[in-house]
Amino acid sequence: MAEQGGMRARSSTGTTRPTVDETSQPLCAVRWLGVLSDTHGDVATTARAVQEFRTRAVQLVVHCGDIGSPDIPALLGDWPTHFVLGNVDGNSRRLHAAITAQAGQVLHGRCGTLNVGNRRVAWLHGDDEAQFRALVDCRDWDVVCYGHTHRAECRMVNGTLVVNPGAIHCGYPPSVAVIDLVRLEVQAIALNAL
Repeated sequence: MAEQGGMRARSSTGTTRPTVDETSQPLCAVRWLGVLSDTHGDVATTARAVQEFRTRAVQLVVHCGDIGSPDIPALLGDWPTHFVLGNVDGNSRRLHAAITAQAGQVLHGRCGTLNVGNRRVAWLHGDDEAQFRALVDCRDWDVVCYGHTHRAECRMVNGTLVVNPGAIHCGYPPSVAVIDLVRLEVQAIALNAL
C-alpha cells in the first residue's frame, strides 16, 4: 500500500485539517481499538502489548509514532494496523517497506484519520504542538490519539476524547490503551514484566 495521509480540507472553523481516509476498508464492526506509541524498536515490550491486545479482543490498532525499527510492524500483524511517523522515525525507507509488506497495515505519514463505525478517529505523534492543538480544538473528531510525551493520559476536550497510551519504550511503566468506541471508554494498561 502507498503512504497516505497527506490530504487536507478546511473545517467549519477555517483551520486546515486532514480528511478521513476513505480508501480504507469499512470498519463499521470494530468496537475495540488498541492504541500504542513510542515503541522505539523495543521488541520485547511490544510483544507484551500484543499479548494484552489479544487478551482484550482488540480488532484494530493505531500506532502513534516513534516506531523505531522495521521489526515492530510484523509483531502487530494479527490486526489491521495504522501507523504514523514520529520525530525519531524520519522518512525511513526500511520502516515504509516493513509496514507495506504486512497485509492490512497502512502508513499514513505524520497524521492518520479513519471512520471507525460511527466514530471519527485521528491520531498523530504529538511533537508538532500546533497540529495537535488544531486536531483537538476543531471538534471534528470523536477521538484524538497521540504519543511523544511517554505519559499516559485520557481526557475529554469539548466533546473529543483525547488519549495518550503512554510509551512502550521508556514509559514509567510501559503502557498501552484500549478504547471502547461504542461507549468512548478507555482502559489504560500497564505492561508489567512477564
